[in-house]
Amino acid sequence: MTVNLIKLCVGIETVEHLAQVQAARMDAARARGEEPQLRHLTRNMPRRRDEVLDGGSLYWVIKGVIQVRQRIIGLEHTERENGTPACAILYAPEHVRTEPRAFRAFQGWRYFPVDKAPADLGDMARNTADLPPEMAAELRDLGLL
Repeated sequence: MTVNLIKLCVGIETVEHLAQVQAARMDAARARGEEPQLRHLTRNMPRRRDEVLDGGSLYWVIKGVIQVRQRIIGLEHTERENGTPACAILYAPEHVRTEPRAFRAFQGWRYFPVDKAPADLGDMARNTADLPPEMAAELRDLGLL
């Protein structure tokens, strides 16, 4: 059974800003001669690893709102620069916009069940990309989008 992860996207203003930061990280890796792979280091390996790797995504909370997800493609044991053990969450570069949903702040990552995750926007994302997430959600709730 698939399970997702959810994480706060600290210091990021918009989905476009997230894409820019991630593209810069991949460009920097290429410049260093490394394989460009998006990864987020965290302290602990998910105990539900097999469920996460069974099609799970990393949902990003930007400015208090879930707005986008990226497919998780791997979980690896690794070390931080100071030598302490860590887990690298590897994820695909494609951004899948989701229906905006408010989400309270928390530390670290959390499991995020599939049945609790917001739906993907698909083609609707192009129609709402210029709207603030809260406004797009309200218009969707009213049946206007």
